[in-house]
Amino acid sequence: MDTDGNEHEMQHIDKATLSTGNTELDKKIADGLPLQSLTLIEGENDTGKSVLTQQIIWGAMKQGLNVDLFSTENTTKSFITQMESMSLDISDYFAWGYLRIFPMHVVGFEWTADKMQGILQRMIDHMEQSRAEIIVIDSLTLFTEYAKQDTVLTFFTNCKNLVDNGKTILITLHTYAFEEDALVRIRSICDAHLLMKKALVGGKYVMMLEVMKVRGARKTTGNIISFEVHPGYGMKIIPISLAKV
Repeated sequence: MDTDGNEHEMQHIDKATLSTGNTELDKKIADGLPLQSLTLIEGENDTGKSVLTQQIIWGAMKQGLNVDLFSTENTTKSFITQMESMSLDISDYFAWGYLRIFPMHVVGFEWTADKMQGILQRMIDHMEQSRAEIIVIDSLTLFTEYAKQDTVLTFFTNCKNLVDNGKTILITLHTYAFEEDALVRIRSICDAHLLMKKALVGGKYVMMLEVMKVRGARKTTGNIISFEVHPGYGMKIIPISLAKV
């Protein structure tokens, strides 16, 4: 890795924010997400939640931060391959241990409410002891299908406590996984809330990211970002004038 190059890039990044590594995207998300915050990335299936977290992980790598990824969506190999398909080559960072990937598909595991409570607590214990400044959970939906609502709300509260002690945590969640009242409570616990949607524009689907709130943002939230994902290129921001529905 070209460490000199990385240091040069990092000079232009606000130390209090987590960059996505994409300048256009950062501008729309209140100049980047605040470090030491809890972010909820919410949306239905195939709305770009994983793509966004991958972009954020790339930004964290470029800032010289350590990242732990808990993934129910990918194996280690498939995650690295997906990143490469977006022209985000993280293989060196992974080899050097800056990025650790924990696939959460446990073969033969008995999914029950009691066991789920234990797993969520072990995740909290791991995050507390981990050297990683950035923790990404993509996605929590699988856990919510087997855990009681109170257990999941406690998990979010515990994450918030870790944030108060210096961690930056991002959690993706499918909107359908919760009743509305629980979602309201989860959104209120989180420091930042990004809502992902899909819209049909000119006969093709584009992904839309709406910034619902960002704690301490210098710019107003409510920004809507439309983008497409191109193999070999990654996230391509589309001017909102072209993406009006």
